[in-house]
Amino acid sequence: MANTKLIEDAYRNAKEQYAELGVDTDKAIRKLDGVEISLHCWQADDVGGFEAPDSRLDGGGIQATGDYPGKARTIEELRGNIEEVMSLLPGKQRLNLHASYGDFKGRKVDRDEIEIEHFQSWIDWAKKLGIGLDFNPTCFSHPLADAGFTLSSKDPKIRKFWIEHVKRTRKIAAEMGKQLGSPCVNNIWIPDGSKDTPVDRNTHRKILKESLDEIFSEHYPEEYLIDSLEGKLFGLGLESMTVGSHEFYLGYAVRNNKIVCIDTGHYHPTEQPGDKISAMLQFLDGLMLHISRGVHWDSDHVTIFNDDVQLIAQEIVRANALDRVHIGLDYFDASINRIGAYVVGARAVQLALLFALLEPTDELRSFEEAGKDFERLAYLEALKAKPFGAVYDFYCVINNLPTGAEYLKEIENYENDILSTRSNRHSLG
Repeated sequence: MANTKLIEDAYRNAKEQYAELGVDTDKAIRKLDGVEISLHCWQADDVGGFEAPDSRLDGGGIQATGDYPGKARTIEELRGNIEEVMSLLPGKQRLNLHASYGDFKGRKVDRDEIEIEHFQSWIDWAKKLGIGLDFNPTCFSHPLADAGFTLSSKDPKIRKFWIEHVKRTRKIAAEMGKQLGSPCVNNIWIPDGSKDTPVDRNTHRKILKESLDEIFSEHYPEEYLIDSLEGKLFGLGLESMTVGSHEFYLGYAVRNNKIVCIDTGHYHPTEQPGDKISAMLQFLDGLMLHISRGVHWDSDHVTIFNDDVQLIAQEIVRANALDRVHIGLDYFDASINRIGAYVVGARAVQLALLFALLEPTDELRSFEEAGKDFERLAYLEALKAKPFGAVYDFYCVINNLPTGAEYLKEIENYENDILSTRSNRHSLG
């Protein structure tokens, strides 16, 4: 373990430096400690799910790359992985489930047949850990998604199937929120679109609107369920048109009092997802974030503390919107240790939030309002050299957690003791 005295000394030094700027580091830590990060279950098993007997991953531009050993094969293994991840993270977490991860006990349950009973064991597990759950309909990797259209399909039979599926996920999500005493975000993403240039975009979008209207006709209390809509620029095989675009869902959400999910990999590479936050919060009660790292396209690399994530955190904090923005991770990197992927990503988001919370926003805003652009720029540059890492290390220490890269040893031990038993490939050792 790290030298606690050195970390405490470094924190005292950092506290003094930030105090000179009018920033209270203790207050920043308290605010960070109240932020929940929703961990995505699909990183643990490469988006496989637990539908029996023929779980598959395909369609909609979704692809998990890599074959690193140790992916979860059962619900028990996945839960064990999540518990291991949470044991290495300060702050608060929750779990984000896809509908394909139900506890089906080896039975074939089609998606228009799912019930709360298939997720009750997840609720009981979450209750035992004292965490909340989020949820998602699974509108991909299914024979009735193979044609490329689900909720926007012109085929009434296909459309009816998916409408029923999403209706059921909303009912299940509301029950999750009710039993756990924490609103469950049910996030709708569909892979509908066209590989080549279509002629009739309008009809598909008209149908999607009608499908959503039917899905949302059932009302659930907001303290149980939050409805979220997730758009996308394109996906593999959907390069020319995505029905559920950002503009479509933003318009629908504003008109129908829903929230929008900003997936950081779902936009043009030159767009800044963080710039959208304050714009959308003017018209929406809240936002959902799925934070990943797109490389050239929506490739779902592990989140790191880069400029994009830093801007997202700054925009949330500067808008005083920590209570309006639901923060989740969303990537599925099968090329590295999956436990490590979770921990790196979650800690990166926490670092970015801490960096933003340690900003003297009022002072910077006063420079801006006075037209002192040089002073604003100088402060922003000076902040980059401030010892915010020492503050995060202290945050970890007071939670009895490893600092820096010390958690690597724990993850290596978990791999050698647990994950290596799931594969014949060589473990770290």
